[in-house]
Parts: sequence; structure tokens; C-alpha cells
Amino acid sequence: MRLKDKVAIVTGGAKGIGQCIAQDFAAEGAKVIACDMTELTYSNPNVEFYKLDVSYADECKKFFDYVSEKYTKADILVNNAGITRDALTRKMTDEQWSQVINVNLDAIFYVTRYFGPFMQGAGGGSIINISSVVGEYGNIGQANYAATKSAIFGLTKTWAKEFAMKGGNVRVNAIAPGYVMTDILKTVPQDLLDKFAGLTMLGRLGQPEEISKAALFLASDDASYITGQTLSVNGGMRL
Repeated sequence: MRLKDKVAIVTGGAKGIGQCIAQDFAAEGAKVIACDMTELTYSNPNVEFYKLDVSYADECKKFFDYVSEKYTKADILVNNAGITRDALTRKMTDEQWSQVINVNLDAIFYVTRYFGPFMQGAGGGSIINISSVVGEYGNIGQANYAATKSAIFGLTKTWAKEFAMKGGNVRVNAIAPGYVMTDILKTVPQDLLDKFAGLTMLGRLGQPEEISKAALFLASDDASYITGQTLSVNGGMRL
């Protein structure tokens, strides 16, 4: 029970990686608030659903007020919500660019600017930002997505410094998953999936559970001396 009596927030917690993180945290003793635009695809007595569009600043403030009043604390924040709107740069519309920036980058700021100082004032906490291998290496047709996921690295290091000030003791780290078998990849042709798998040293794609286990480690006291870091969980991706 590594997270016993902890209050954890997971954005994008309805399915995929977010679902696995929420359920793993709950299994380790945390009370989890899973935020998403759609209802949870699972049932867990220790996971509470909160409908939230993280791309709206005022909605994020209302959510913070709700958590701080009901639970009086927040020990863990996982910024996991994200979308893709892929297109080559010359064909990418303003809307495609803005949608991804709003959800994948602006939203992380909207949520963390409340919960980061809240944790800091309480004397500790763990923030985990979910980036991507695309943020590390880039990818054709994903200029918007790559820009947001790369920016997370800078935010992570900045917040690790800011929220540790004055004895804040808030740890901030990032996870950069490789290609993971979520619903998004289930629509990709098998020949491309085989190509992605061949780019890894382990010769396979990742599973959502393998990302959630990394998040569990960073959220727990097992990672008590780790902050400002990015953990690449990508099977040894070679691009």
C-alpha cells in the first residue's frame, strides 16, 4: 500500500494509460479523482469520476476548489490528458494546431498552477507529467503534438525548481512513453505497428500497465530523491 491515504488526481483517467494509472494508484491505497470528458470505462470504489474539460481555465479552477474543499489536500497529480490531430505541417489547420496546444499544453498549466502551489503550501507532493517519445524525437505529421510533448520537459524542470522553494518539497517528474497499445494505436495498420515494434530494442510495443507502473514508482516514496527528471519508458526506442 505505497499510496495509503493519499489523494491522487489523474487527468484523462477514463481509459488507456490514465485508466491503468488510476486503478494502480487505487490498488495501492490512494483515493483517486479521475478527470475526463467521458464517463469512466471501469468501476472502482476508490476512483471518483469528475467530468472536466481541462482546456478551459475556469473549469480547472472549479475542479481545484472542489478537491481542496472535499479532500483538503492533494498529494499526487498526474497530467495525462492529451489528444492528437495529425497532419503534415503544410496541411495542418489553425484548428488542428490550437486544439492540441490547448489540451496537451495549456491544460497542464491550468491544472498545475493551482495544485502545484497547493502541494507546496502543504509541504510536499508528487506531480507527474505524461510526455511522449514524440516529444524527444519528433514525428512526421505531428508537429503540434511534438511541440506540446517537448514543452513538457521544460515545464517539468521549471516546476521542480519552483515548487521546491521555501521547503515546498514537491517532486515534479515526467514520463515519456514510447508506442503503447492504447485505443489510438488499435486503429493503426498492423504493418505500421510491426514497424514501430522493430524500432525498439525489446522488439515489441508497450502496454498501458507498463507506463502506470512507472507512474506509481514516481508517485511513491520509493522515488523520494527523484525530481526534475524524465523517465523514458519506450522499450529502448531507436529512431
